[in-house]
Amino acid sequence: MLDLHDYRAAVALDRRFEPGHPPAPHRLPDLVAAVTAHLEADGTAERLRAVLGPAAEAGLTSPRARLRALLTVRPPAPLPDAVLRDLDALLQAERRPAVDPAALPAVPARGARLALWQGDITTLAADAIVNAANSALLGCFHPFHACIDNAIHAAAGPQLREDCDRIMRLQGAPEPTGAAKATRAYHLPSRFVLHTVGPMLHGAARGEPTPGDAAALASAYRSCLDLAARLPAVRTVALCAVSTGVFGFPRAPAARIALATVTAWLAAHPGALDLVVFDVFGDDDLAAARAAFADLPGGGPTA
Repeated sequence: MLDLHDYRAAVALDRRFEPGHPPAPHRLPDLVAAVTAHLEADGTAERLRAVLGPAAEAGLTSPRARLRALLTVRPPAPLPDAVLRDLDALLQAERRPAVDPAALPAVPARGARLALWQGDITTLAADAIVNAANSALLGCFHPFHACIDNAIHAAAGPQLREDCDRIMRLQGAPEPTGAAKATRAYHLPSRFVLHTVGPMLHGAARGEPTPGDAAALASAYRSCLDLAARLPAVRTVALCAVSTGVFGFPRAPAARIALATVTAWLAAHPGALDLVVFDVFGDDDLAAARAAFADLPGGGPTA
C-alpha cells in the first residue's frame, strides 16, 4: 500500500490551491457553454449517452445539469488550460457560503473538542474532510447519484479525480478497505480531502456487522486521523458517516464505532488535533450519532 511520502509530491499536496476570483454572474452561461463544447468534442458526450441512455441524456435540458453529468462520467484526464480556467471560474462562482467548524457547539474530549453537525460536508471549512470512497478511489461515475463521493467530486472539480488517479497509478492496486489517502480539496472550502474505503456489508451482515466489519470501519477512521496528523496544516477534521450509505453498515453500531475510535485515537495522540466534527446528512444518521454521543459528559454536542 502506498504511503503518504510516496505520492505527496505527485499530487502537489503541500501547494495551496489558488482558484482566483469568481467571474461576474453574467459570464456564467458562457462558461458553462464553453466547457460543455469541449466535452462534446472530446468524446465525453458519447460516454454520457452510453451511461444514461439516449432518452435520459436528452432529458438533461438544463445546461448546468448536463455539464455536471458530463464531468461525472469523464475519466481522469487533464483539461486544456483555457478550458480548465473556465471551469475553475465557474466552480468558484458556485461556491456556497462556508460553515466555520469553530463556531459549532463542541465538547472537550481528550485534549481536543468534538462537534456533531448535520449538513452538507462540501460547505464545511474544516482543514480536512473525509470522503467515503470505493476501492478505485476515482469518485462516482453515475450522474446525480446521491452519494457523498459524487457530491465531493462535483463540488471540488475534476482535478480531484486526476489526483486520485495519479495516486492509484503509483499504487498499482485497488485501495484496501480501512486505508486512506489525502488530496487537495480544490474548490471545496476545506484544504484537504481524506479518501477512505469503509467495509461493504452484504446479506445478513447488514443487520448486525461482524467483528471483522467493525474492525475495518474503525481502521478507516484511524487511517484518516493518522493521515491528518501527518499534514501540518490540519488542525480540524470533519468525518462523514463512513459505510452507512450504499455500503450497508447499520447506522447505530457505525456511530458507536466512530465515536469510540476517535476518542481512543485522541487519547493516544494528545495535541494532534484541535477539533473533530462528526458530520451527518440524513436524519437517521443524526439520530444514531446523537444516541452514541449521549454517553459523553454532558450528553455530547448538539447538532
